[in-house]
Amino acid sequence: MATDRDPITCHVLDTTTGRPGANISVKLYNTSLPNYFFSATTNGDGRIANWQLPEGSNETIASLIHDYASQEGKLVAGCPLGSSIWKLQFDTGSYYGVQNTFFPKVELTFLVKEGEHFHVPLLLGPYSFTTYRGS
Repeated sequence: MATDRDPITCHVLDTTTGRPGANISVKLYNTSLPNYFFSATTNGDGRIANWQLPEGSNETIASLIHDYASQEGKLVAGCPLGSSIWKLQFDTGSYYGVQNTFFPKVELTFLVKEGEHFHVPLLLGPYSFTTYRGS
């Protein structure tokens, strides 16, 4: 991608080791398009700054945020004007091993406002997780 980072980024920290959650597969999608997702794998620092496009697509996350934001006459249920609902799905079963975690997938749903950057940190353990809106 041409930009430094996409408008939605994330970061995983493994609370059992105190280290970044590296090599975790993550999917990002707009709830209006649940079968159309971006994907990436956390880097050595547990971060994702850029997402891979679905095969054969030329869409960007910024364009989908714009296209699917609630607008006058085109409201998305429960969304304020200029916003849309997105999900991050972390494949934690592959990271810890499905037999070693209570949460084989962690899915976070959040509201995105057009024109803003959203950073979503995930503090992850095999039997718990915490998240917040980062900066």
